[in-house]
Amino acid sequence: MNEAMFGAMCLPLPVKEFRFAPPRRWRIDYAWPDHKLAVEIEGGAWIGGRHVRGSGFMNDMEKYNELTLMGWSLLRFTPRQVKNGEAVATLHRWFNEQGTESRRPRADDSVIR
Repeated sequence: MNEAMFGAMCLPLPVKEFRFAPPRRWRIDYAWPDHKLAVEIEGGAWIGGRHVRGSGFMNDMEKYNELTLMGWSLLRFTPRQVKNGEAVATLHRWFNEQGTESRRPRADDSVIR
Protein backbone atom coordinates (compact mmCIF):
# COMPACT_ATOMS: atom_id res chain seq x y z
CA MET A 1 0.00 0.00 0.00
CA ASN A 2 1.34 3.41 -0.89
CA GLU A 3 0.26 7.06 -0.72
CA ALA A 4 -1.26 7.05 -4.19
CA MET A 5 -3.32 3.99 -3.31
CA PHE A 6 -4.77 5.65 -0.20
CA GLY A 7 -5.61 8.77 -2.20
CA ALA A 8 -7.23 6.70 -4.94
CA MET A 9 -9.22 4.85 -2.25
CA CYS A 10 -10.49 8.22 -0.95
CA LEU A 11 -9.07 7.52 2.51
CA PRO A 12 -7.11 9.87 4.76
CA LEU A 13 -3.36 9.43 4.34
CA PRO A 14 -1.70 7.37 7.07
CA VAL A 15 1.70 7.68 8.70
CA LYS A 16 3.90 4.79 7.56
CA GLU A 17 6.07 2.94 10.08
CA PHE A 18 4.56 4.90 12.99
CA ARG A 19 6.58 4.56 16.20
CA PHE A 20 4.73 4.42 19.50
CA ALA A 21 5.21 3.65 23.22
CA PRO A 22 8.73 5.05 23.69
CA PRO A 23 11.26 3.90 24.73
CA ARG A 24 10.04 0.76 22.95
CA ARG A 25 11.02 0.57 19.32
CA TRP A 26 7.61 -0.67 18.17
CA ARG A 27 6.28 0.41 14.82
CA ILE A 28 2.92 0.10 13.15
CA ASP A 29 2.80 -0.42 9.38
CA TYR A 30 0.17 2.29 8.87
CA ALA A 31 -1.29 4.62 11.48
CA TRP A 32 -3.81 7.41 11.63
CA PRO A 33 -2.72 9.02 14.94
CA ASP A 34 -5.53 11.61 14.91
CA HIS A 35 -8.03 8.74 14.75
CA LYS A 36 -6.01 6.29 16.88
CA LEU A 37 -6.26 3.67 14.12
CA ALA A 38 -3.42 1.26 13.40
CA VAL A 39 -3.13 -1.19 10.50
CA GLU A 40 -0.71 -4.09 10.33
CA ILE A 41 -0.11 -6.11 7.18
CA GLU A 42 0.77 -9.61 8.38
CA GLY A 43 3.06 -11.20 5.83
CA GLY A 44 4.26 -14.78 5.96
CA ALA A 45 1.02 -16.34 7.21
CA TRP A 46 1.25 -19.20 4.71
CA ILE A 47 5.02 -19.69 4.75
CA GLY A 48 5.72 -19.71 8.49
CA GLY A 49 7.10 -16.15 8.59
CA ARG A 50 8.40 -14.40 11.70
CA HIS A 51 4.98 -13.11 12.75
CA VAL A 52 3.48 -16.59 13.03
CA ARG A 53 6.38 -18.36 14.76
CA GLY A 54 6.83 -18.56 18.53
CA SER A 55 8.74 -15.49 19.71
CA GLY A 56 7.64 -13.27 16.81
CA PHE A 57 4.01 -14.09 17.52
CA MET A 58 4.45 -13.40 21.26
CA ASN A 59 6.23 -10.10 20.57
CA ASP A 60 3.43 -9.01 18.25
CA MET A 61 0.82 -9.86 20.90
CA GLU A 62 2.68 -7.70 23.45
CA LYS A 63 2.82 -4.83 20.95
CA TYR A 64 -0.85 -5.17 19.97
CA ASN A 65 -2.01 -5.35 23.58
CA GLU A 66 -0.05 -2.21 24.50
CA LEU A 67 -1.51 -0.39 21.52
CA THR A 68 -5.03 -1.38 22.59
CA LEU A 69 -4.39 -0.35 26.20
CA MET A 70 -3.36 3.06 24.83
CA GLY A 71 -6.85 3.42 23.34
CA TRP A 72 -6.06 2.54 19.71
CA SER A 73 -8.05 0.41 17.28
CA LEU A 74 -6.03 -2.20 15.41
CA LEU A 75 -6.94 -3.76 12.07
CA ARG A 76 -4.82 -6.63 10.77
CA PHE A 77 -4.69 -7.85 7.18
CA THR A 78 -2.80 -10.33 5.06
CA PRO A 79 -1.32 -9.25 1.72
CA ARG A 80 -4.09 -11.27 0.06
CA GLN A 81 -6.73 -9.14 1.80
CA VAL A 82 -4.98 -5.99 0.57
CA LYS A 83 -4.93 -7.29 -3.01
CA ASN A 84 -8.52 -8.53 -3.09
CA GLY A 85 -9.97 -5.30 -1.70
CA GLU A 86 -11.09 -6.63 1.68
CA ALA A 87 -8.66 -4.33 3.52
CA VAL A 88 -9.96 -1.26 1.69
CA ALA A 89 -13.58 -2.20 2.37
CA THR A 90 -12.82 -2.67 6.06
CA LEU A 91 -10.98 0.66 6.26
CA HIS A 92 -13.93 2.44 4.62
CA ARG A 93 -16.27 0.77 7.08
CA TRP A 94 -14.10 1.77 10.06
CA PHE A 95 -13.83 5.42 9.01
CA ASN A 96 -17.54 5.63 8.16
CA GLU A 97 -18.54 4.10 11.50
CA GLN A 98 -16.35 6.69 13.24
CA GLY A 99 -18.15 9.47 11.38
CA THR A 100 -15.01 10.34 9.41
CA GLU A 101 -15.30 11.37 5.77
CA SER A 102 -14.54 8.42 3.55
CA ARG A 103 -16.07 7.46 0.27
CA ARG A 104 -15.48 4.77 -2.25
CA PRO A 105 -13.89 5.99 -5.47
CA ARG A 106 -16.17 6.53 -8.45
CA ALA A 107 -15.44 5.50 -12.01
CA ASP A 108 -15.06 9.18 -12.99
CA ASP A 109 -12.44 9.89 -10.32
CA SER A 110 -9.39 10.73 -12.41
CA VAL A 111 -7.45 12.80 -9.90
CA ILE A 112 -5.68 11.22 -6.98
CA ARG A 113 -6.55 13.12 -3.84
